[in-house]
Amino acid sequence: MTRNGSIWMLTAVLALSGLATPARAQVSDTRIRELIMQAADQVANGQTTAPPGGVVQPPTASAVSGTRAIVRLSLDDAVKAALDKNLDIAVQRLNPEITDIAYASIASVYHPSLTSTIGPQSSAILPTSQTLLSADGSVPNTQTMTVNGGVAQNVPWGGGAFTASLSNFRRSTTINNSLYNPLFQSTWSFAYVQPLLRNFRIDATRQQLLVTKISRDISDLQLRSTITNTLSNVRNAYWDYVFAVQSVDVAKQSVDLATQLVRDNQTRVEVGTMAPIDVVQAQSQAATQQQNLVAAQGAMRTAELALKRLIVSGTQDPNWNVQIDPTDRPEFRADPIDVEAAVRRALSERTDVEIAKKNVEQNDVTLRFLGDQLKPQVDLQTSYGLQGLGGTQFVRSSGVLGAPPSQTIVGGLGDTFNSLFTNAFPTWTAQLVVSYPLGLSTQKANVSRARVQINQVQAQLKQVELQVATDVTNAVINAQTGVERVQAAQAAREFAQKTLEAEQSKFEVGMSTNYNVILAQRDLATAQSNELQSVLNYRKSLVELERVQQTTLSSLNITLLNATGGTTTVRPAGQ
Repeated sequence: MTRNGSIWMLTAVLALSGLATPARAQVSDTRIRELIMQAADQVANGQTTAPPGGVVQPPTASAVSGTRAIVRLSLDDAVKAALDKNLDIAVQRLNPEITDIAYASIASVYHPSLTSTIGPQSSAILPTSQTLLSADGSVPNTQTMTVNGGVAQNVPWGGGAFTASLSNFRRSTTINNSLYNPLFQSTWSFAYVQPLLRNFRIDATRQQLLVTKISRDISDLQLRSTITNTLSNVRNAYWDYVFAVQSVDVAKQSVDLATQLVRDNQTRVEVGTMAPIDVVQAQSQAATQQQNLVAAQGAMRTAELALKRLIVSGTQDPNWNVQIDPTDRPEFRADPIDVEAAVRRALSERTDVEIAKKNVEQNDVTLRFLGDQLKPQVDLQTSYGLQGLGGTQFVRSSGVLGAPPSQTIVGGLGDTFNSLFTNAFPTWTAQLVVSYPLGLSTQKANVSRARVQINQVQAQLKQVELQVATDVTNAVINAQTGVERVQAAQAAREFAQKTLEAEQSKFEVGMSTNYNVILAQRDLATAQSNELQSVLNYRKSLVELERVQQTTLSSLNITLLNATGGTTTVRPAGQ
């Protein structure tokens, strides 16, 4: 048979087969003529196999991963890496330390403070009276050396404060009527101020300390919440990446099936039992599946990047440039869930509920302080002191000013301390200081505002509790619905597999069409993808259920030993 005869015979066969197959009617006449001409050219040129560009081969593992190293990563490893390196957790860990510094700054008010004064002083005295004259008629002069020391402290109970001091000086003078020259004098004094009404139970400093301490607890709760949410995000990102990897496997399987169909059809064309147009359809299906594979690989790389974002400490981290190979696979276990127990557990474990309660405590402290400020100011002020006197003493027998001393008794600093500690010159005071402003409109307004804020915060607490119950209930519903979806998806995948096998068997004996086989392959790929997605959604619904109950850390066997330092003990939980 000549070449032209082969072409016209092939054209007639293709035209008849186009009339006999209902599926061909969906293709335009122009497209059919183009395909016929392409097939005729291939037969005329002796091409009995698909052209090199007909079926796009999937890229090899080296083409996908490049030269990156492959690191096998389990879910527990991802959780540990997030605890050690996640930047969100690292930032949140600093907040409790900042609150500790603020608390220490406020508490420093109760630290004792030391005071001292050391130094000489010289004074030329104006001789304005006979008591201020020098023995030789010169300008009288006084030299003083002072050595003082003291301590003052606010006490953290009762709002009191005390001061204690020891004052010492040595004075020498040229005035001719001094009894001691040089004169040594020491004074020891102690004073204490105690509020009896206002500021007795609570004052501004103690109010700030209590509020800051509660803020410290809130920082711990926020750190725990950040860790819980981050670990939930890590688990979800891990399962998303696993799904992306499995989707690539499914896409590769679909490409293999489509490629095998192309080969089988080419064989049938060679033996003359199939028209070349069926090869073109199979090649079109293979190209479509290859596009799906490329899209799945792109989604896999995106999911890998999302996972790395949560488990590395920066772009310098060794795991940033590697290819992650997830080793765990989501398992389907239809475990029963008790909604009431889950809600009860969430109300006792949720950090947002605890934070709302802490906010109520803070407002209670503020209300106590503002209510205390409505009381009168009644302070008990007490003091006690001792004085000591010593030095070289001049005894004058006559009462004339400036008369020379009749006797000189040599003394010094020891005489001063001796008279001081023998309580020779005691002094003490005790008094009540009362103060009450006329008109307390501002303070009363502050108290009223604080009471309204307490009512508001209590309402917010109830709102949070209702939201927690809603979140948990929705999570339970999603988990229960996920079980049904997985079971339905598994059944659909099994039926799709059997349908494909049946269509392939029928196609081999001529009882089915190429188009039906392609549809069955598409249905199987879709069913497999739906099954993977449903299992993934179920696993993520369980992760969400643990998150809304705030039981993620306990389910992963994670114990926070030190919230501020970030010391964490992790034991694999098999999740």
